[in-house]
Amino acid sequence: MDRNLIEQLGDELYQALVKREVLAPLTERHPEITIADAYRVQQRMIARRLEAGERIVGKKIGVTSKAVMNMLGVFQPDFGMLTDRMLYNEGEAIPADSLIQPKAEGEIAFVLKKDLKGPGVTAAEVLAATEGVMTCFEIVDSRIRDWKIRIQDTVADNASCGVFVLGDSLVDPRRVDLNTCGMVLEKNGEIVATGSGAAALGAPANAVAWLANTLGALDIGLKAGEVVLSGSLAIMVPVVAGDNLRVTIGGIGGCSVRFV
Repeated sequence: MDRNLIEQLGDELYQALVKREVLAPLTERHPEITIADAYRVQQRMIARRLEAGERIVGKKIGVTSKAVMNMLGVFQPDFGMLTDRMLYNEGEAIPADSLIQPKAEGEIAFVLKKDLKGPGVTAAEVLAATEGVMTCFEIVDSRIRDWKIRIQDTVADNASCGVFVLGDSLVDPRRVDLNTCGMVLEKNGEIVATGSGAAALGAPANAVAWLANTLGALDIGLKAGEVVLSGSLAIMVPVVAGDNLRVTIGGIGGCSVRFV
């Protein structure tokens, strides 16, 4: 796929983000698009966001749980970039009309204290480089109409990232079993999803290691101070204005968000 088309598609996705509009799937319009092409489109979309004054504060890993894979029909993980304008804190209100077709995911966020760069990064090295872990929400959102996505569509669309919400405590990862910890996600006071840490590629630290090694092949590193969202632990939950959500992960803490 030539550079002009890459830039055109990245610009289309950026404008869809700004105008809160949806696009027809890229894979329908350009069936020749590869995953490598899609990451180049993502880079263009992110470059437009940085030109507008945003700054990168972390990375996200998407499509790590079988529940989400089955919901989307996408069967391999991907990654996207997190910027400062995507960040909300515990209990803050998110304007529902600032998003297009949002869905909430309960996740474990890693806050790094050391740089990590592949190849060869292990789960043990991830834990050694981690300042702490937090319960978080990722509010995924797609600029692709009706979430009709293939892997290339979600990759190009910054791994379908909308915004994210960090929880109320930072916990030393050595003080909790990240693989067996249980997650409960409540919507308007009712339990709508449950899961465990192992849903994220068998272990959340495995997911972060995968990201470090995948980025390393592109000569990109994870940096000290960055936040890494390690992937959903259960199904995605659609949200609208008026919804109140809370996710709790055993040994780590909780995170709440409301939509107005």
